[in-house]
Formats: sequence, C-alpha cells, structure tokens
Amino acid sequence: MAARVRLLAAAALLGLLTACEQIYGPSPPPGRMASFPTNDATFRAGDFAWSKAPGHNTLVGVMAFHNGGVRYTCAGATVVLTPETPWSRKRMMVLYRSDQRSALPAEEVRGRTAQAPPGDSNPYVKRGTCDSSDRVSFSGLPDGAWYVVTLAKPVSGQSGASLAMMRRVVTRGGRATTFDFY
Repeated sequence: MAARVRLLAAAALLGLLTACEQIYGPSPPPGRMASFPTNDATFRAGDFAWSKAPGHNTLVGVMAFHNGGVRYTCAGATVVLTPETPWSRKRMMVLYRSDQRSALPAEEVRGRTAQAPPGDSNPYVKRGTCDSSDRVSFSGLPDGAWYVVTLAKPVSGQSGASLAMMRRVVTRGGRATTFDFY
C-alpha cells in the first residue's frame, strides 16, 4: 500500500512538472530564441537571428500600383526585405505610418528618418532588384514575417511623385507566397 501511495505521489509530481513545460506556438519553433512582444524599439541583433536560418520559402512580388490614372513601376529598383522584429515594426510605424502596408511620397518617408529608432539591420536584410516586368523574388527564406520595401516611379510618360512602398509579408511552411506592393 505504501509503495502504491509513493507511486501515485511520484506520478502526480511528474504531472505537475510536465505542466511547466514550455509550449511553442506558431513561432518560434523549438531551438529559436523567442522575442517577447514589446513596445521597446531598442535594436537587438538577437531579435534578427531567426532570419539567418536557411529555409524553404519563396516570396514573389509584383508592382501593380496605380494612383488615379498614374501607373507605377519598380523596374530596376532595389527591393529590401527586412525581418520583422519589435525594432523594425516600430521603424515602419514611424517611417510609413503603418506596420502592414503603405505607399507614401518618398520625400515624406525620408523626412521622418531622423525620428525612426536608430540601429543597423543591414547584416540581416536581403536585397533584390525589380525586373523589367515589375517582379521581384526571394528564395531560401525561413518561416517568419518580413517587410518588403522599394521605390516606385510613374511609368515613362506619366507624371507624379516617387513613392516609397512598404508591405508586410509572411513566409511559412516551405511555400511560395505571392504578393503585390499594394
């Protein structure tokens, strides 16, 4: 009887200990350091570490933006893919007034650069170029959220201001994800 009580007590203790086991949600997967949601806009290199892992996801984007009767192009423009972190989310809010998507005059966005949180994400960003068909792609990406940023100009023969385009995209499950810039 005493052995049975000890066995039940040990099983109950084991149950309590496993209840304390960390449970992982959709991100980050086991083996990755979690970034806890925060309003702190401090740049931390560790928050970007997940973006350096190899992955099987692809992003394919197309510029299909019109403003009134003006069609925009990104042909030949650099496209920057920045990992989402608390710092980069805050930076997008300051520069683009959104952390989801935006199309604003480039001069207006540049004018807010001094107000954005300081830090250097260059070692973690990926760069591509819009082709002549207004398309860009990135491959080998890990699961995660990213900000895609580029400069768009009116197509030849049309007038209008250059626009800074930003779009949040998510890669997941080894798939190709398509998006447009707006």
